[in-house]
Amino acid sequence: MAVPECRNVRLWRWRRSPLRRRSDVVEAWLVLCGWLLAVVGAVFAGLAASAAVAGSAQQQRAESRRVTAVLVKDARDAGAARVSTDNLVWAAVRWTGPDGTRHTGDARVSPDTRAGARVTVWTDRRGIIVSEPLSGAEILLHSVSGGILAGGSAAGVVLGATWAARQGLERRRLAQWAAEWERVDTPWGWKTG
Repeated sequence: MAVPECRNVRLWRWRRSPLRRRSDVVEAWLVLCGWLLAVVGAVFAGLAASAAVAGSAQQQRAESRRVTAVLVKDARDAGAARVSTDNLVWAAVRWTGPDGTRHTGDARVSPDTRAGARVTVWTDRRGIIVSEPLSGAEILLHSVSGGILAGGSAAGVVLGATWAARQGLERRRLAQWAAEWERVDTPWGWKTG
């Protein structure tokens, strides 16, 4: 005996059928709305995060100033245990702020730099040493990365909630199915399972 071929019926929850239950329609709408909300939410969250990252980096860049500082004492190699990837060490430097006040702080310099050498540091508007601001390409990379992460997170949250709601519908559907089988089996006087 030949096995009949089973066709995959697409979008069956949207078609009229005597076998379609109300929960099937609810699930179809839930999935559709979940995907739409995930896509729209991901786009808006990504754009908002990207704009926030770019704005913050631009503000930091606008407030930072390049200053020439003088090394107070010789920079020493920190040893193999504290070697960083950029091969720089911390050393004390002195510089004059825009208002004429003298400042002292620690900056990253090349090892074995002698006292009195001039080094370039970046300061904020209060005269405190800060890290070098991001370049235009780095700002673009950070804002795109932040936007992708925020968008992916937003979509993941929405799709996770949609999946949890579908699982709740499935549990309810199985409970209803078990209750219907119970009603059918009892009048016949025997149980199927």
